[in-house]
Amino acid sequence: MYVKEVLVQNKAGLHARPATFFIQKANEYKSTILVEKEERSVNAKSLLGVLSLGIIGGTTIKIIADGSDENEAVEGLVALVESGFTE
Repeated sequence: MYVKEVLVQNKAGLHARPATFFIQKANEYKSTILVEKEERSVNAKSLLGVLSLGIIGGTTIKIIADGSDENEAVEGLVALVESGFTE
């Protein structure tokens, strides 16, 4: 299991478009991936799950992966979040 915290950079947070990019990226990996906000975690490969967290800009989230490519998955998703989803 590999876990890393990341600060959501873009002002709007993970609304529909950035959440879609996030989920598409998560689906590139074989590992089970979770996103956690304030002790509540959801499947990072589920649009409704990610949107249900209500992640806004300035929020710190945890990305948790477990599987054969867990390090690559977490680092790839952290890099995407840190990029601000090019917004």
